[in-house]
Amino acid sequence: MMTDNILEIRKLGVRFRTDTGITNALNDVNFDVPRGKVTAIVGESGSGKSVTANCIMRLLQPPGEIVSGSIQFNPSRTESFDVVAIGERDPRIYDLHGGLISMVFQEPMTALSPVYRVGNQVAEAILCHRDVSKDAAMVEAHDMLRRVGIPDIDTRIQMYPFEFSGGMRQRVVIAMALVCNPEVLICDEPTTALDVTIQAEILTLIKDLQEELSNSIIFITHDIGIVAQIADYVVVMYQGRVLEIGTVRQVLKDPLHPYTKGLLAAIPGNVPKNVRLSTIATAVGDADITTPFPLKEVGEGRLVSLP
Repeated sequence: MMTDNILEIRKLGVRFRTDTGITNALNDVNFDVPRGKVTAIVGESGSGKSVTANCIMRLLQPPGEIVSGSIQFNPSRTESFDVVAIGERDPRIYDLHGGLISMVFQEPMTALSPVYRVGNQVAEAILCHRDVSKDAAMVEAHDMLRRVGIPDIDTRIQMYPFEFSGGMRQRVVIAMALVCNPEVLICDEPTTALDVTIQAEILTLIKDLQEELSNSIIFITHDIGIVAQIADYVVVMYQGRVLEIGTVRQVLKDPLHPYTKGLLAAIPGNVPKNVRLSTIATAVGDADITTPFPLKEVGEGRLVSLP
């Protein structure tokens, strides 16, 4: 029976062994990703957002290691399975890398090869996961590049990534991520390297494609404005822990955790003119945000880590 959640993360723990000792990157992380919705993960740098995404796709590399917990994946096309429990040689790992789950990275040039044409790179994503001919893959690549808004397709499909602007390159990366129709799309701060105008276009594109393809999106960001624009649900993280979960309206209109309140208080538009901007430390004040408390349900679908 299909559940309402495409992903169910429970008690996920990750640590990194370094020369200076062991760093616990994730500590008992718990949250769900509803099917067909956009779930935003917010928090400052180092809170564990990208590490969580890498665990979902089994991209975590040494010295990082998953030490506890489970990630239950409930795709509609195959049987459910625990991402953490499957072995490195399990064929389902291949499906996590671009088939059932795809990722759009922060910097498009790190996801694109400079020596291959754009069309060939999008077509390769199809050939890696589906049994089709090269000609059929190129036709599908052509169609997907058109859907993400690349103009003059017949010419552009033969060009190299360095001949594209930053916004156009990000559109190509989105096309590569969506061309196999994944059930989960992870966007790891995909607009950080873009200017504000192009950022708005990319966000609109992602939201429109999500509604068209009916997939689920995990959107990682530290920009509360983006969360308000694109998300249905919000997961707030700090120091490798989940502090608050709720709908975007619940979290942004009525934050319960002091850290969430601090994040919102630090937004420039939320303070009067000639008033110094708050930092997290000043906004939180004496509130204890470092002591871990278990998540408690405080309303329908609303969870918060408070004593």
